[in-house]
Amino acid sequence: MPRQAYHNALKELENDVVEMANMVGSAVRLSIDALKNRDISMSQKIIKDDMIINKKRFDIEEKCLLLIATQQPMATDLRELAAILSIITDLERIGDHAEGNAKITLLLGDKPLVKPLVDIPKMADIGLAMLNDSIKTFMSRDAETAKKIGQRDDEVDAIYDKTYRELLMLMIENPKIVEGATYLIWVLHNLERIADRVTNIAERVVFMVTGKMEEMNVSKY
Repeated sequence: MPRQAYHNALKELENDVVEMANMVGSAVRLSIDALKNRDISMSQKIIKDDMIINKKRFDIEEKCLLLIATQQPMATDLRELAAILSIITDLERIGDHAEGNAKITLLLGDKPLVKPLVDIPKMADIGLAMLNDSIKTFMSRDAETAKKIGQRDDEVDAIYDKTYRELLMLMIENPKIVEGATYLIWVLHNLERIADRVTNIAERVVFMVTGKMEEMNVSKY
C-alpha cells in the first residue's frame, strides 16, 4: 500500500471511530428519553440497533488488524491503532449499557416511577459530555485536555452514591416499591459505568499521544 493510501486508511479509521461514538452517544441519549417518556417502541429500536453498533466495532477492528498485519506501522501509528482497538471496545460496551437501560424501560412498562427522574438525566448529560470531549481529544491529539476528562467521573460517582442511598431509603420505608427502585438502581449503574468507559477512552488518547499509560479513574472525592 502506497504511503498516501496508508495515511488515507488511518484517516478513514479515525472517521469510523467518530461515527461509532456518535451512534453510541445517540443510543445513550435515546435510552434516557425512552425511560422518561416510557417509550416502548423507542426502547425496542435501541435494543435492535445495538447489533449495528456491534458490527461497526468489528468492522473497525478488522481494518485495524489488516493495517497492522500488512503495513507494519511504526511507533506513533502503531500506538494509534492499538488505542483505536481499545477505544472501540469501550464504545461497544457503552452501547451495551444504553441497550441495558432500554431493556429496563421495557421491564418497567407503565408502572409509576418510584422517584422523579432528575439525577438520572443529569448523570447521562455528564457522561455524554465526557464522551463528546474524549472523541474531540482523540481527533485533535490533545492529551492535556484528555487528562482532565477523568476528573468529571467523580461528579458522576457522587450523583450515583447520593441517588443510590435515596432509593435504598425508599425501599426500606416501603418494601412494595423494591422492584421499581431496583430497576432505577440498574439504570444508575449503567450510567456510572458509561462514565468509567469514557475515562478509559481518555486514557487511551493520552497513551496514543504520549506513549504513557496514566490511570485517571481513581476517586478523589
